This record gives sequence, C-alpha cells and structure tokens, in this order.
Amino acid sequence: MSVTTFAGVPSIWTAADAADARRPRSQQTQLGASDTVCERRAAYKHHGHPPTDHVHSPAAILGTYTHTGLTTAAKQEFNWLVERKVADAQVRGSIDIVQLDAPTARRLPSRLRPLIPAEAVTVEDIKTKSTWLWDNVLRYGATDAELRQVHLYADLLRTAGFEDRKGQQVIARLGPVPVERIRLRFINRDSGAEYVQEIDYDPARAEEARWWLDRVAETSSPEEARRDFNGPGLDAICDYCPFATACWGVPAPGRPAQTTLIRNDADIEKALADYVTAHQQWVAADRTKKLVRKMVDASPEARYGPNVLKWGGENPVEEPDLEKMIELFDDAGLVVPLKDDLDQMVKLLKDAGLPVPMRPSRRKTARTIRIVPYRE
Repeated sequence: MSVTTFAGVPSIWTAADAADARRPRSQQTQLGASDTVCERRAAYKHHGHPPTDHVHSPAAILGTYTHTGLTTAAKQEFNWLVERKVADAQVRGSIDIVQLDAPTARRLPSRLRPLIPAEAVTVEDIKTKSTWLWDNVLRYGATDAELRQVHLYADLLRTAGFEDRKGQQVIARLGPVPVERIRLRFINRDSGAEYVQEIDYDPARAEEARWWLDRVAETSSPEEARRDFNGPGLDAICDYCPFATACWGVPAPGRPAQTTLIRNDADIEKALADYVTAHQQWVAADRTKKLVRKMVDASPEARYGPNVLKWGGENPVEEPDLEKMIELFDDAGLVVPLKDDLDQMVKLLKDAGLPVPMRPSRRKTARTIRIVPYRE
C-alpha cells in the first residue's frame, strides 16, 4: 500500500498500526481459534516462536474497525452478546456474536437477554471480504478454515461455557451453552453488501477442528507442520504472516521466497512434474470453458439454476478523426506529415498538448461472458 502525505504530516496508518499492536488479541500468546487458518502458522504460535516479520495490513485493521462498529451496533439494537471470550487449556477465542434462545436467555438478568431470542442458540462470526473475493463468497460460502474457526468457538461454548473473567461473570454462570446453529455473516468492505450463511452446528466438523489442534500440538517443532498456502507473493495470508521469514527463509537477492524449497535436482524434478500435471488440467478446463462459451452464445441473460448468465462488451470503439486532426494541425500551425500517418499525427498532437479528436468507428469491443452465482 502506498502512503502519500504532506511534509511534516504523519500518516494516520502509523497511529492505527501502533494502536492495533496494543490490542489484547495482537498480544495474545495462547493459540487462538482465529489462528487455525494455516497449520504451520498455528505451530509457530503454539511453540512460542517469536514473530520474524512486522505485519502492517490496513485491510485487516479496517476489518477490525468494521467488526467493532457492527458488533457495537448489534449490541445496542438487538442486545446480542458480543465480543465474548471463551477458552480452555488448548485454545481460546473471542466470539463476535452469540444470540441466545428463549430458555437460555431466561436464566440471565433482563439486561443480558436478546430483544428477539433465536430459535436455537446461535454463534455468529463476521467476515469482511474485498470485492474480488465476493463472487467466491456467494458461490462457495465459508472456507474450511472459516468453518473450523467458528465450530471451535461453538465447541468451546458447548463444553466450557463463557470464560469466567471480568465483565463476564454473570454469563459464565450459565456453564456449557447448548449451541445448535452457526451463522457466518460476510460483509463486502468496498460496497457494504451483506451475505449470511447459516447452518446447523456439526459435531463431526467440531471434532475435526479439535483433531486439527491436536495435530499441531503433537509437533515437536513448527517445521513439522504443513504449509497450507503457497507463500509470499502468491497468497495474501503469507504476505501478512508474522512468521513468513521463519517459514520460508531468506531467498537470494531478487529471487522469490519459494526458491528456498529447491534443495537438489530431485526437488526440481518433482516441481516440473507438478507443473506439467497442472498444465494438463488447465488445458482440459480451458477447452471446456471454450466449448460452453460457444454453446450458450445465443442464450439470453437469465438465471439458470444456481448461476446467472450475463453478457458484456460489444461497446462502440472510437478512433482518431483524420479530417478534424488535419483542421487542428492547420489551426495550431503544425506541419502535417507528408503521408497520412495516424499514429504520428496523434503523437504530434499529444506532444503539443492538444486533444486528439475522436469519432465512432464501425468496430465494437468483443462480446464477453460473465457467470455469477444466483442470490435471492
């Protein structure tokens, strides 16, 4: 991210970065449910490895501000329980929202009861996404890592209840809370669009999440844990990982971090075989896309099952207007090239700081296809 400021005026991100580093979540040393996105990264946290990289992510900070604003509003308007802590000996977490059902709410003072109880106790996690990831959200919903995280929250609440700490003593007396529903609320950081995915609590997925934590705990060093992403420059998770250097090492100057994975000719042989296999799969997928594109060429825009077909392109293309350019040359006292050379004439006009007159041509841009997920 580029930062432009006036001389002597500090960047506001300097303050935001410092404040973010002081947050309890940033200083937490115990493994958190939100750390379970990558096995190797979780292992570094589990083994107490010191961070090797300073992470400055304005997008993540904005996500934190969005979380705070939305959960505060949910507390004020719905009286939901927000930003509540859960923990056991293995993992801890901060749940964005808990919407209690009526039977559970009646066990609390009225000031802690939701204005509208849920049909079943529901744990909600809020995720902010950029526009370029939004289609994936609508089409595929939560990722495995996101489902693992929220099921850990729910499992902690079902087994240990709310953590007994300052500000939570009353709700901690509830003991284990029978969570039955999971809600993931996705917010588009650019447009504010909202998408809610609600599912039943899945004991099997919660057990898998615990097994994932057990596997991390069984490692004798972080390097025994699997890398779940492809590294800096390829995955944003790695670009903003506080353990990126520890994980990938320091490559030779000018070389990408992934070069550290090559230690001998056998590594090169395997990498090339992977490349060939991936290319074959890409060729097959590309052939399928080209076939489908021609098959639906005459199909109108509409919803077809879970997908919506849209057409774009076919926009008029402008071109330099030769007659008006010659007039402009005469008016400006410029020498017209001996032979009509549009490119040369355009360059001369631009060099003279004059606008290039344009006119519609008979050409149009290519017709483009767009397939987006249907959303009610």
